[in-house]
Amino acid sequence: MFLCSYVKKRTCPYVLMSLKKCLLILLSLLVLLSLSACNSEDVIYREYQCYFLFDTQLHPQPCQLTAIIGNPGHFCKVEAEMRNNVRHLKTTRNYDGATQDILLSTDRENQQRCTLGAGNCIIIGTSSYDNVFIAYEGQCPNCLNQYGGTRYPLSWQNNGQQLHCTKCGRSYDVNNGTVVSDGGGHQLYRYNAGFDGQMIRAWN
Repeated sequence: MFLCSYVKKRTCPYVLMSLKKCLLILLSLLVLLSLSACNSEDVIYREYQCYFLFDTQLHPQPCQLTAIIGNPGHFCKVEAEMRNNVRHLKTTRNYDGATQDILLSTDRENQQRCTLGAGNCIIIGTSSYDNVFIAYEGQCPNCLNQYGGTRYPLSWQNNGQQLHCTKCGRSYDVNNGTVVSDGGGHQLYRYNAGFDGQMIRAWN
């Protein structure tokens, strides 16, 4: 009996110290996880609103937007406008510059909110580097940051593998968004992007 109480008295402080160490380690891990979550969210551009939905089942191939699915290196610039109370999407394909007018004729499509970032244009497609579905802001990030306003649209160059800004002269790799010309600076601003087997989505 005396031995048991002696062991308890001797071990309790060590047990408490171990518990405190475990709690400190656990708290440190939670802080690191929350910081990494914040950093991953910071990659998404939030200065201008982006909300885009596109139903590929209503618009089968040869629709340019539907054709980017599962095709690494294929991207489209997407711009939206209303004509006679019907929404149209103008898409411009990266590898040949071909354009297409996509009529969103169903009631559901026309009632959906559609907001395409700073200059009413996003770039969306599948990276040829890692097969990841990506959406970018359609304006030059460095000019947006330096000058303000929304007058810096990006255009396709180098067989659609790059996007170019005529204002600052920078070029960007469309497959990962990095600056590939002299001058450095911000890489392309990104939005969340996804495809669930039917709907193409871009949002922030």
